[in-house]
Amino acid sequence: MTEAHAILRFVRVAPRKARPVIDMIRGQQVPMALAMLKHTPRHAARVVEKILRSAVANAEQKEMGDSESMVISKAFVNCGPIYRRARPRSMGRANAIQKRTSHITVVVTAPIIQGSKK
Repeated sequence: MTEAHAILRFVRVAPRKARPVIDMIRGQQVPMALAMLKHTPRHAARVVEKILRSAVANAEQKEMGDSESMVISKAFVNCGPIYRRARPRSMGRANAIQKRTSHITVVVTAPIIQGSKK
């Protein structure tokens, strides 16, 4: 099987919030996954939709066929660097704020078309 992938790194969405969205589309066909992402009311869904469209564009660039038959074979979220900030509190103290980032990867595959033997 031929594969095409897209990786979005350092995206400002927490991995914990992106993983349920990725789990929802893993193993789905591309048109179905795009429809699911379009109707999912989460910020991570917009980001994952962008990555999925990029993976499909990469597949079409490789001439793997049309996007209607492609399947999301792998999709995962890894942790990126954490931006550490401080929030001022009373009496000169500070609380830590961690702004988490993610590296999101989507891999699409096209089914192998069986040719006729002569």
